[in-house]
Amino acid sequence: MSHTYTEETPSTAGDGDLVNGLYREGEPIADTKAPQGPIQGRWSQRKFDAKLVNPANRRKLSIIIVGTGLAGGAAAATLGEAGYNVKAFCYQDSPRRAHSIAAQGGINAAKNYKEDGDSIYRLFYDTVKGGDYRARETNVYRLAEVSAAIIDQCVAQGVPFAREYGGLLDNRSFGGVQVSRTFYARGQTGQQLLIGAYQALERQIAAGTVEMFARHEMVELIVVDGQARGIVARDMVTGEIETHLADAVVLASGGYGNVFFLSTNAMGCNVTATWRAYRKGAYFANPCYTQIHPTCIPVHGDQQSKLTLMSESLRNDGRIWVPKRKEDCDKDPRQIPEEDRDYYLERIYPSFGNLVPRDIASRQAKNMCDEGRGVGPEIEGQGRRGVYLDFAEAIGRMGRDAVSAKYGNLFDMYERITGENPYEVPMRIYPAVHYTMGGLWVDYDLQSTIPGLFVAGEANFSDHGANRLGASALMQGLSDGYFVLPNTIRDYLASGPYPHVDENHPAVVEAAENVRRRMEHFLGCNGTRSVDSYHKELGHIMWEYCGMERTEEGLKHAIGRIRELKKEFWSNVRVLGSGEGLNQSLERAGRVADFFELGELMCIDALHRRESCGGHFRAESQTEDGEALRHDDEYAYVAAWQFAGDDEAPVLHKEDLVYEFIEMKQRSYK
Repeated sequence: MSHTYTEETPSTAGDGDLVNGLYREGEPIADTKAPQGPIQGRWSQRKFDAKLVNPANRRKLSIIIVGTGLAGGAAAATLGEAGYNVKAFCYQDSPRRAHSIAAQGGINAAKNYKEDGDSIYRLFYDTVKGGDYRARETNVYRLAEVSAAIIDQCVAQGVPFAREYGGLLDNRSFGGVQVSRTFYARGQTGQQLLIGAYQALERQIAAGTVEMFARHEMVELIVVDGQARGIVARDMVTGEIETHLADAVVLASGGYGNVFFLSTNAMGCNVTATWRAYRKGAYFANPCYTQIHPTCIPVHGDQQSKLTLMSESLRNDGRIWVPKRKEDCDKDPRQIPEEDRDYYLERIYPSFGNLVPRDIASRQAKNMCDEGRGVGPEIEGQGRRGVYLDFAEAIGRMGRDAVSAKYGNLFDMYERITGENPYEVPMRIYPAVHYTMGGLWVDYDLQSTIPGLFVAGEANFSDHGANRLGASALMQGLSDGYFVLPNTIRDYLASGPYPHVDENHPAVVEAAENVRRRMEHFLGCNGTRSVDSYHKELGHIMWEYCGMERTEEGLKHAIGRIRELKKEFWSNVRVLGSGEGLNQSLERAGRVADFFELGELMCIDALHRRESCGGHFRAESQTEDGEALRHDDEYAYVAAWQFAGDDEAPVLHKEDLVYEFIEMKQRSYK
């Protein structure tokens, strides 16, 4: 790799032989923070065991929080109110523009308001099963346990959840479950929850416990004597490189779905914060686990820069189908009679129907299109990439006004984007990259392998296994931010304040200099290709070979192509302008450089895992009827990857997944 600068790297681990010439195996890893005993009492026990910090000492302690979405915003507000000195960073112009705002469908909680058999244990079970038995039991049970308190917190903040006629909070069902446990605010749940967290954050900013740094992007982690002690951030308006120091650092910077270029993520979403931590010694867990969401507006051209998510809540009342005959794919769907329609999810999975989990709905949509029964315009080399989501039956049963009351803003959004009226013509949808289950490895306390570095929300790996159930992202973000992190980070901070570190410390100076050299390289490269052209080509490789279906041959091909493209990028990228002031091309260059390294690791992770689980379908591992086939005897572990240097193979550490309270078995939604 032709870097013209050097980076501080952790010591190399793992002396074993290279596996497939791509990685080494290191020592196993384990979560040592979760208590033993009945799972129902573990979270209470951990909260009791964690050391306390008295109010006077909290005023002496400082915390940096990167990201102000639901996890980061909630954590900053809660820790600020507790009396710690908090610095919060976001690259947007306001915390209210965090990508959490885009989540539409709802937030899960085990309150059993519908008296339909829900419970904490059932939410725990559904989440582990939905994740195809690749999540950690202790973390998932805690998530289910805390879920009910999240709703009470948000109601107290004034979040306008939907209510029934009598005034009680309403629920709706979501994919992968057979109960109604999803609380929602029409199709704006993420926005309303984020406003609640934002108001709590602003209250602490006004109180002086939280200092807010908007339009600041974290570009490096500062590690001093093995502990996370701060960050290097770039002021995106002035271009100034700043160092910020603290007793602990929290990353709540979201997921890395934009490695695929086209995704439902906001354009600015990136992996840089967590990737910089990975390069400093934080293990990256399960990077190949990404979520493909089945309910997105299909790609419409090669100039498109992002995809639009249509909420999974639409699958409550919409019916998904394709024509039975290929020759009908050109027809107006309203002219295709019922007997010539294939409601394939209802046919294949009668117990769950249109409410199967996202990974299954996505893969079956791909299968229908691969058979030549997709709908919509033809895409060169791919055929028709769309299926129908039809509300005709729901409108006939409930009336148009009732459908509009539940989904009106989503219908309006669809019509503005496509020019088609979904009240009259079925929507067209197709799977797209949405959420990422992989992330930095954390223990039960949400602490990474770097002491003092904590990771919350989508940026960590801990709760969703190989597939996230719908309406669980908002649950995890608020759970981590409001309830988990404030109770666990105090165990670490109780040993502080840690020795004073100033901006002249060699590790701080070196981190800032690395950032400057990196940016000077991009600005002085004077190549011929734009950053976006490289990003788009990388995204195409990732989608084709590390998307919904993977093969050994395809993944090896992808790794080779990514390495070639990465080498070209470092010598031929064109970044105009200067580092002084606003320069979005420079911002994207740094993010895409990290995406190249992440994309390679994702393919290595996918290659080493020779099984199908969740939405990660290895063509070599399937049942007779084409369903995903896991291999629990070989792969029931978390793959935690350690950076060993630019010219060294990554090191694989395995955390065995032990199920004491749930029986592992092949999933069935039929």
